[in-house]
Amino acid sequence: MDLFRIFGVSAGGMGAQRVRLSVIAGNLANAETTRSPEGGPYKRRDVIFEAVPFRETISALTAAGSQNLPHGILTVHVAGVRESGRPPRKVYEPQHPDANPDGYVLYPDINSLEEMVDLMSAVRSYEANLAAFNATKTMIRRLLDLGRMG
Repeated sequence: MDLFRIFGVSAGGMGAQRVRLSVIAGNLANAETTRSPEGGPYKRRDVIFEAVPFRETISALTAAGSQNLPHGILTVHVAGVRESGRPPRKVYEPQHPDANPDGYVLYPDINSLEEMVDLMSAVRSYEANLAAFNATKTMIRRLLDLGRMG
């Protein structure tokens, strides 16, 4: 049992969920944004996760490489953040400054309920990784205490 691997896998999961939480927060904050720097309404964003072998993650983080790490252990990596292809919602508001000549305003197609479910899922995933990380830390402490007694 390599405890370093457990820490690494848990940390990878927590990092990926932190990015997911940030993207969800951005979606919720911009649910009514009718103007974006790209032009038009804000576009909902989604995080793309990718399973990567743990040894590749470690070799990217250490200069020594990862020749001694076993194969088959996977961790999660954020492959990217993409914009949703959903069309914007049309709302008739002729008094709005961003209304088109027909009186319609384009709003992002962001469902707050869907975002909140995604938010809860990301929080639970983060908590699960944190629990695994802390359980491993507790095991290491107990092993060290046993070593001192013997």
